[in-house]
Amino acid sequence: MTAEDHPLKSHGDARHHPASGDMARYVDKYFLRTKDCVGQFGDCEVTYAVFMRRPVTCAPRLAVEWIEQMAKARGVEIKIEQNFKEGAWVGAGEPMLYLTGPFFHLVDLETIYLQKIGAACVAAYNAYNMCVELPKTGFLAMEARHCAGTEMAELMAYGASVGSAKAKKKVDAVGFIGNATDATASYFERVEGLGTMPHALIGYAGSTLRAAEMFHATHPNTALVVLVDYFGTEVDDTLAVCRHFAEIAGAGDLSIRLDTHGGRFVQGLDMAASYAVLERNAPNSIRGYRSDAELRHLIGTGVSAAAVWHMRETLNAAGFDKVRIICSSGFSPEKCRVFALADAPVDIVGTGSYLPNKWSETYATADIIAYDGVRRVKVGREFLLKR
Repeated sequence: MTAEDHPLKSHGDARHHPASGDMARYVDKYFLRTKDCVGQFGDCEVTYAVFMRRPVTCAPRLAVEWIEQMAKARGVEIKIEQNFKEGAWVGAGEPMLYLTGPFFHLVDLETIYLQKIGAACVAAYNAYNMCVELPKTGFLAMEARHCAGTEMAELMAYGASVGSAKAKKKVDAVGFIGNATDATASYFERVEGLGTMPHALIGYAGSTLRAAEMFHATHPNTALVVLVDYFGTEVDDTLAVCRHFAEIAGAGDLSIRLDTHGGRFVQGLDMAASYAVLERNAPNSIRGYRSDAELRHLIGTGVSAAAVWHMRETLNAAGFDKVRIICSSGFSPEKCRVFALADAPVDIVGTGSYLPNKWSETYATADIIAYDGVRRVKVGREFLLKR
């Protein structure tokens, strides 16, 4: 899919914003003043090296397409040399791109294309690791509400799609099966976002079962996924929904979603019961040393591995072995790794936690390494020079 036929054409589309006409308002002032100097004293050809300070997964496409768009709008040629394929591992300090062209037309692009590279590459890195840890589990990108605007949401969805595609290729993972918004669904080969009900619908309905009835009556052709933690009675509400929709449950078209917050255990569990359920189903996960964070994901409050096994046991014992379990709530790469240790039977994970956790690690950097073909770079950055 090219930039021209991509469905996003709004102001928030990271592929096209900012346009040439209003770009200066978003650019670091010192780049604009440098452009004035070059305009007065004469242009030259420069080569920029673009790199990250930490290992990432290569995801520069939105930046590259924007640079190409800007070059076309300005009627100049900018040579873009991409040193790694999309989805490739890139080490810290390794030039991801070399950009060669007139200094006058490159100097003021840096602010924007760096914004479009760093966070997407870290998101791709995180998404890949999550998919590799749980290769049999599908992932749903639910980052939109945690993003600082629509442009960031697109960058994150793009990053997730790159990491997912790499995991599918490398380990035959299920990967990301979709996302939460229509705007970025195309990155996951869909025309619209996925999702059914928030907690607000259950509060409105007054009961979990009634919310499920309302949803199914309104959207009969949409897969039925029911949140079951609103009233703190996950087991009771799950069984009530399954019995009411027994035919849908028996056909494997019903899913329950666990989103229990970290302030309490899932119904029927405490720490002792959590240990017991893992002892029955994944004993190796609780033997040997585990950090406090790992134990929290295994046997703690909220959506733990024990909670998922508890729900699976409950469903199977009641004859609802085809009902799927969807989990959300803090699914970072670390939590996915711990769930893999417990072989937790989760069918789909809804996550926004592949978003970069430490924002300073997303900073992409660009340095000029040649002026009119003469190699020159600031001291300490000689590693960027072309070999």
